[in-house]
Amino acid sequence: MRAMITGMKVIGRNMAGALAIAALAATSIPALADHHAAAEQSAEELDDVAYTHFVRPDVRAFLDRLAAKPRPAMTRELLAMVRKMPPEMMKSTDDLPVGELGEIRNVTMPGPAGDMKMRLFDPRPEAERGAGPVVVFYHGGAFVVGSIETHAGLSAEMARSLDLPVISVEYRLAPEDPWPAAPDDAEAAARWIAENGSAFGREFTSLVISGDSAGGNLTLVTSLALRDRPAALPVVMQLPIYPASDRTRDYPSGEMFKEGYGLGGGSLPQEDLYKADPKSWRASPLVADLAGLPPTVLVTASLDPLRDQGRAFAAKLVEAGVETAYYEAHGNIHGFAGYRKAIPSAQDDTAHFLALATTMLEEIGAVKGN
Repeated sequence: MRAMITGMKVIGRNMAGALAIAALAATSIPALADHHAAAEQSAEELDDVAYTHFVRPDVRAFLDRLAAKPRPAMTRELLAMVRKMPPEMMKSTDDLPVGELGEIRNVTMPGPAGDMKMRLFDPRPEAERGAGPVVVFYHGGAFVVGSIETHAGLSAEMARSLDLPVISVEYRLAPEDPWPAAPDDAEAAARWIAENGSAFGREFTSLVISGDSAGGNLTLVTSLALRDRPAALPVVMQLPIYPASDRTRDYPSGEMFKEGYGLGGGSLPQEDLYKADPKSWRASPLVADLAGLPPTVLVTASLDPLRDQGRAFAAKLVEAGVETAYYEAHGNIHGFAGYRKAIPSAQDDTAHFLALATTMLEEIGAVKGN
């Protein structure tokens, strides 16, 4: 058994639940000693507590720019317009470019409701890529927006930093295709990739499941599905990045950071378009038994409305005996890994959690260390 707490990181195996929760709470306030009780804390009670939220200077500058030019409300009408935009217009202007890679390859697979697009990002060309793990990546976007294009920069950065092929998956979005279309597609993609390395000109030996925000939720859901009914290759690690994990209740961070921290207003739909069953583990993976999940690197941000959902999931993983590394980006916001141009310090956070992932893969023997 091992535990390491270094301000923003926790690594543990088979730790007692009390230690797990205390360790996670140590990263910032409020403490999560009893996340069920904390989730029920009223907004009025929160207002009575003098919380001080550290905001980095480059994060504050980014938030000020957002406030000066608010995003339009995410309505059904706006989403209909977004669907008509060509893919090249969906590239993020807040993230760093894709940069140099050994190969980028587009592949199409037969999905549950039609063809699904995927894109391989590999720092090595086919001739130099030996047998090894592959990262299956699901983009964020509140289950209503986002694409391979919007997250191309992050996918490429992950591929370079991990020195692994990353396959970004395009899945069905609401409102046209509400839940469970997204988790159906995510699971189908992981299974197909496990069986079809040759379609990418590579030999895959195992899966690393990853995604951010809504894609972080799909990461957790897919890992649970493949635990219960394994794919052709084992899942050796999951890397959920600021995931949504629990739709059954409200959490304090959701109230504290709902406005003014980048994930309010026009960033989210004005109505529930996803239409998920909050009591199902395929929407709220925190309600599931987490024993037997693969080693996990879970990432949050201290100013994220979803922060406490991530903390709660990490704590429950450790309680379940799952080897877990936790990284909380202090003074940063939801979506930071896709804002590395607009928020330069976010590149350091991204490098840190990817370094944790590399260490985890080396320790479990999925890849060879330097």
